[in-house]
Amino acid sequence: MSVKSPGVPLGAWLAELDDARLIRLLRLRPDLTQPPPGSIAALAARAAARQSVKAATDDLDFLHLAVLDALLTLHAETTAVTLAELAGTFGERIDKTDMRAALDELSARALVWGDGALRVVAEAASSLPWYPGQVSLESPTQTGAEVAAALETVDGPARDLLDKLLEGSPIGRTRDAIPGTPPDRPVQRLLAAGLLRRIDDDTVILPRLVGQVLRGESPGPVTLSAPDPTVTSTTAADVDAVAAGAAIDFMREVEVLLETLSAAPVPELRSGGLGVREVKRLTKVTGIDERRLALILEVAAAAGLIAPGMPEPDPLDGAGSHWAPTVAFDRFVESPTSAKWHLLVSSWLELPGRPSLVGSRGPDNKPYAALSDSLFSTAAPLDRRLLLEVLADLPPGCGADADSASEAMLWRRPRWSVRLQTGPIGDMLTEAHAVGAVGRGAVASPVRRMLAGDGDDAVVAAMEKVLPAPIDHFLLQADLTVIVPGPLERALAEQLAAVATVESAGAAMVYRIDEASVRRALDTGKTAGEIHALFNRHSKTPVPQALTYLIDDVARRHGQLRVGMASAFVRCEDPALLAQAVAAPATERVELRLLAPTVAVSQAPIADVLAALRTAGFAPAAEDATGAVVDLRSRGARVPSPGRRRGYRHGPTPTDQTLAAIVAVLRKVASTPSPGMRLDPAVAISELQHAALHQESVVIGYVDPAGVATQRVVAPINVRGGQLTAYDPASGRVREFAIHRVTSVVSADSG
Repeated sequence: MSVKSPGVPLGAWLAELDDARLIRLLRLRPDLTQPPPGSIAALAARAAARQSVKAATDDLDFLHLAVLDALLTLHAETTAVTLAELAGTFGERIDKTDMRAALDELSARALVWGDGALRVVAEAASSLPWYPGQVSLESPTQTGAEVAAALETVDGPARDLLDKLLEGSPIGRTRDAIPGTPPDRPVQRLLAAGLLRRIDDDTVILPRLVGQVLRGESPGPVTLSAPDPTVTSTTAADVDAVAAGAAIDFMREVEVLLETLSAAPVPELRSGGLGVREVKRLTKVTGIDERRLALILEVAAAAGLIAPGMPEPDPLDGAGSHWAPTVAFDRFVESPTSAKWHLLVSSWLELPGRPSLVGSRGPDNKPYAALSDSLFSTAAPLDRRLLLEVLADLPPGCGADADSASEAMLWRRPRWSVRLQTGPIGDMLTEAHAVGAVGRGAVASPVRRMLAGDGDDAVVAAMEKVLPAPIDHFLLQADLTVIVPGPLERALAEQLAAVATVESAGAAMVYRIDEASVRRALDTGKTAGEIHALFNRHSKTPVPQALTYLIDDVARRHGQLRVGMASAFVRCEDPALLAQAVAAPATERVELRLLAPTVAVSQAPIADVLAALRTAGFAPAAEDATGAVVDLRSRGARVPSPGRRRGYRHGPTPTDQTLAAIVAVLRKVASTPSPGMRLDPAVAISELQHAALHQESVVIGYVDPAGVATQRVVAPINVRGGQLTAYDPASGRVREFAIHRVTSVVSADSG
């Protein structure tokens, strides 16, 4: 019986790599450079450490993890495995070219090493999102529906056995696995139904797919090739048009919400965020659905358009922090539409939170509050980018739904499976449609440019081409409504908004003109002639005669009462009208007092006098010292622009120059070894873990707290938390040794 070779150690294999491959390894695994390793041995020990291995496998797809699974099943963590043995594990399930490519990638990350004799890092087992062997030993033809159907037929002891394997280790040892055991035994029934797999005559394993169905998760991945998530197909132009329409609606709702907060800032909860009552009030005032409102609030905050603070002017409901627009909102309003969209989409993509949770309850049964830290998630930006990348890999115009996107994302990132279930991905896809990143399930052209790493200017220019060109006209109707069949030029939109009120928003907006809206325009200093000119110049339909009469009638009555500053004064050419205003019950609180037949004064502020007269049914106008009509409307509350809110900072990415310098130092250390150099703790941990795994005794050099150096023969049991637990034959008991005091590790059998 031949004994299999243990293969080349990882450190020796790394030492043989050329500089280009070492630099690529450090680029793929930047955590290995923090701090820079002092030697190749230290690099090998760090590359085999559990946390580093988990980080290195985090972005690997199902194929790569399945290859690791197969190598672990063949015990490649302790002995060398041939390519033929690895290929035999998969049979016809994998193309040899794909397997070789996967091995090359795993080798580039130093998770697998060796050419003809393959080895795998032992900690790869802890990095798999399943128990080693659950993929290699599962049936490639079984589907989630078949597993669910088979589970329906299981009850009693057999179901108890499945639940036990689900809660603990999926590996079970039983004599009932032996062929020839009566078929009515629970284990044999489960084996026959495909709900268990036999490893050997004494061992069975719960298949990964069965465990997923039992836990209520989306089953998969199953195949070793990436699934195609395409469920819809249209033209790229259609996708861009739909995304652009959604973007326009989203930007309009952002402005509506921020204008609402500008007029009435919302108090911040002591725990942060907005209360349920305030969110419902905003929903009612703005007409925006609560879930969509939560998304708008989060994106606006991430973009720096709203923030908590002390608004200026102070809110009327007392002191304390309030959510209000920042001064950046004023710049946002004046920005081109494409630049606005770019800011909002970029903010959504990098948003470290999950707006879809607002309104639901967490594990503590407390509701998630809008704009609160309970929504914080550093993984959310990674999930959004992965979703868009999956969609961007499809041909232009091809789209996916929540189910197919979730399936494709689970294949690409099996370690993220809990976050990539259909529900969360459906919420994320809804958000992507809302902000205009996706249309009909497909990625919009500007977002493709963004994902490709093109500059901001290129992305904005791409969106400029997608957005419909602003129009300079509208359609007046006989019922005094105005239909706007597209986005208006900004100046025209402001003029129309001053004289009409939005009645229906959407791709084609509807405004209504009434007495109050005309008076509002006159209050800002516009004349009847200017309002007539606006409608005559820009309406593609004839101006209704009723509108002409309405404007003239309101203008004739408007401004007969003139309010100035005494604190405030009221003047009127009609003494009877002024006397009627002074005597009106609604003006009692401002205490108007006649000084002359055509002049009255009040100690109340001018804004209060205007409000009282309007409540009484008059149409006063404010004037300045020259008698010109002035607009006294509040400009809204503002708070200072904050720093980056609840941001997530990625670690620094080392440059190629830095990586080359690290490799140069490693080469220099390797060529000039220093016998007196203290053992790197990472190397000590690696060698002691190896000794514990193989139950080998070692001789350690150890410096005790008094500074006395000794050598001891010990039998390592485990290494955890910077401590070595080992059996010390000299004292006859188990002891603990601090790793940082270990100066050398040598096999006890080497001499």
